[in-house]
Amino acid sequence: MKRFVVVGLGNFGASVARALYERRHEVIALDLDQDKVDRIAPHVSRAAFGDGRETEVLEHAGAGAADVGIVSTGDDITASVLSTLALRDVGVKEVYVKVISFDHARVMRRMGAAEVIFPEHESALNLAARLSESESLLKYVDLGGGFGLQEMVVPNAWEGKTLRELDLRVQYGVTVVGVHDVLTGTMNVPPDPDAVLKDSDTLVIAGKEEALKRTARLK
Repeated sequence: MKRFVVVGLGNFGASVARALYERRHEVIALDLDQDKVDRIAPHVSRAAFGDGRETEVLEHAGAGAADVGIVSTGDDITASVLSTLALRDVGVKEVYVKVISFDHARVMRRMGAAEVIFPEHESALNLAARLSESESLLKYVDLGGGFGLQEMVVPNAWEGKTLRELDLRVQYGVTVVGVHDVLTGTMNVPPDPDAVLKDSDTLVIAGKEEALKRTARLK
């Protein structure tokens, strides 16, 4: 179990805090909006009203013992910067920051953020990939460096066959990292190479962007 501290309880911050707590981690959540603090309180280990830019507030909340910090302060870039500095000052080594622009991302990277998250940009890329390819593509994640990860329905030509038979790494240059049975809600990772693919399955596939595009166009 890890200890996380989440600064900023907008939609993103509150969702992350709740999801981490549901995964049985210790979660400390802070915000300057008392209503947001009250709403998240039943879903985290500790919810506190306070300014995440102040080291005294963070220390009092127990953030100094946290393994990871998550900063989600909305459109207030200054608060994002100062909260990140305060978390580092109290001893939090890994800080993840939600950003609202590429300039914001550049600033946070230079400050040593472990990772920046740009939800609007990532959602836009996902939507663009889906709209520009085919209806078989359900989700797309850009991994950088020309690689991606996508979820797609099983093409008709692949139904009734196994991954071993299809040999997709050789035939298409992609790797199936998971098979999701939509009917049962079961995700098999790694997938059974000898299981027969069904029309109720979706495939989570990794590979180079061009290879993924080719597979997404299959009927």
